Amino acid sequence: MECTSKQAQADFSVRGRPDSGEDDHRLMGIALECARGSAAIDEVPVGAVLVDEGGTILAACGNNCIRANDPAGHAEIRALRSAAEQVANYRLPGTTIYVTLEPCAMCAAAMIHARVARVVYGAADPKTGAITSRYQLGSDGLLNHSFSVTSGVRQEECSRLLKDFFKQRR
Repeated sequence: MECTSKQAQADFSVRGRPDSGEDDHRLMGIALECARGSAAIDEVPVGAVLVDEGGTILAACGNNCIRANDPAGHAEIRALRSAAEQVANYRLPGTTIYVTLEPCAMCAAAMIHARVARVVYGAADPKTGAITSRYQLGSDGLLNHSFSVTSGVRQEECSRLLKDFFKQRR
């Protein structure tokens, strides 16, 4: 799934900091659309949306590891890269990232390095989740940056998408 820019997503902008349950629900819906796009090209269906402090979407991406032969082609990394390129800065302070699946250690570390302020995810990942499930990267106070975490947003939809994808492959 190709990343889309804030210009392409301008009509999805929210007013003020995106931290209401309604905003979280709607923005996770966009992440779910990105995940579905990845599933359509036989990528693991994970989607991510990164918004700035004002709620403007900077990037919306799906996984693209397989097609791009890129082990770092996770939706979160792609969204961070796209947004950083747009704002011409690898630091993305004040941003919120919405992810359909709890981020792994690689993605959590990239979010810390980029100075993401808030992580919102749908489905927990008990095997490799690095935000709350296996580790608490970004909120354990052990590193030089922390972010707030909201979990379980549209959890059932996010989980179902992944379960259905893997069920079809078995």
